[in-house]
Amino acid sequence: MSPLWTILLILVPLAGALLVIFGGDGKNAYRDALWASIASLVPAVMMLIRFDYTRAAEFQGAASWTWIEQLGLRLSIGTDSIALLLIALTVLLGPVCVLASKTAITKHRRMYYAWLLILQAAMVGVFASRDLLMFYICFEFTLLPMFVLIRMFGSTNRVAASTKFFLYTFTGSIIALAGLVYVVGFAADLNGAWSLDIGVLTAAAAQMSAGQQAMVLGALLAGFAVKVPLFPVHTWLPLAHTEAPTAGSVILAGVLLKLGTYGIYRFAIPMAPAAFTEYAPAIATLSIVGIIYAGLICWIQDDIKKLVAYSSVSHLGFCVLGLAALNAAGLSGSVLYMLSHGLSTGGLFLMIGFMYERYHTRDMRKVSGLASKMPVWAFFMVFFAMASVGLPGLNGFPSELLCLIGAFQADEAWTLAGEPGAAGVTLGPWYAAVAGLGMVIAAMYLLIMVGRICFGPLVEPEGHHAHAVLPDDLNTREIITLLPLAVGCLVFGFFPGLLLDAIHDPVNQTLELVRAGSAAAADTAGAFTQGVRP
Repeated sequence: MSPLWTILLILVPLAGALLVIFGGDGKNAYRDALWASIASLVPAVMMLIRFDYTRAAEFQGAASWTWIEQLGLRLSIGTDSIALLLIALTVLLGPVCVLASKTAITKHRRMYYAWLLILQAAMVGVFASRDLLMFYICFEFTLLPMFVLIRMFGSTNRVAASTKFFLYTFTGSIIALAGLVYVVGFAADLNGAWSLDIGVLTAAAAQMSAGQQAMVLGALLAGFAVKVPLFPVHTWLPLAHTEAPTAGSVILAGVLLKLGTYGIYRFAIPMAPAAFTEYAPAIATLSIVGIIYAGLICWIQDDIKKLVAYSSVSHLGFCVLGLAALNAAGLSGSVLYMLSHGLSTGGLFLMIGFMYERYHTRDMRKVSGLASKMPVWAFFMVFFAMASVGLPGLNGFPSELLCLIGAFQADEAWTLAGEPGAAGVTLGPWYAAVAGLGMVIAAMYLLIMVGRICFGPLVEPEGHHAHAVLPDDLNTREIITLLPLAVGCLVFGFFPGLLLDAIHDPVNQTLELVRAGSAAAADTAGAFTQGVRP
């Protein structure tokens, strides 16, 4: 696979952003952004077609450019199947977000669409990076576009939301940087040369003692857990989601939160395998607390957008639980969850945005019975709610089920015959049972939400007037916006094997790295209470 396609995925939205800024007045900004986001689909489709899935664990389409040779600073790209699928999700949401913003954004359009395209390029850069320098630049740069989108185009409390979002995520990123820098220094001492290549650093990090790995894991989790967000560092998310514009919420739920889970999968697990194995029960416990806690908060919400925001905390708890299981089922379910959550929860935020444009309220006490007036809207609302619940036949079901199976099997006593089992992790049935209770809670609050706003007698806000541009029900543009997400929910619900086959090899390779790294750390005779340097 040629690296040209990956390069185009970064350059096309950046060129589109420049076109939006300098291509004329704000009236053309929507058109230019739409064409740029659609153009990005071309290299994404070519990558999906040309990728060799028989070598899915290898980083294909690799390329590297020297920046400062004396310091070993290079910019490198390449994608395995997991990075490729997350890039595809990012690019798919690009035109979806632009289409959804046509009538919602009426001021400062050039600024809005330019930052939206820049954000897309930065997110693709995170997944395509094979060099720590490029990864961290792109990872950190995603803060700025989202900060501007919330600050300039959010709701009434947007200033507080954007500030809290920036402070939480930036602070976590700095702590994660400290852990990564330590790994770079350790690798330089071990190899006698500076390198920021992620593969080189991962191989070197596996030679650290258990105590060193514990320190690195703590630093990496400080950054990536905030991004997920994992309980108890989740408090920035509901406010940011609630105040962000519709497209901002879609991008935040669809891709930005996955930077945290991807970071745990790509860095925390392979760079600190012994420490992650040791502390997996604690990480799983925090995940389950988040699942139950956020689910109970959803149950009492009247603001429909805040309800869906808290549901993301609960859902991504399953994603981290799968990672903590450290077995094939858990890791596969976690990767599937990264993809499926972006489709179903992104769809829910779109539905809320379309409703808000018409009624200018998110309060479920002021709106109900919309199915009688907006039957098409109600159909999609029920559909995406069922996908989030985990209804069999839709995308949420296989990902949640695999995460629970992974937690259940993460104990030698419960590992199936012929399965490699967990790498020394002890979770087991009780973890799966309590997390399963979170699925029941999720079904209750989502079904209550759907029942309140879609069915029953029609109730509209006092003083409501018809939208000057939009019809009562969804128009053609809005239906086209929703269709790709709905089709994705159906395809991956009925045929999850398409994704599972694609990610099988990289998941198994990660498990082999964990086992080898745990064994190497044990051979150093280092304890978790041991000093930092050997």
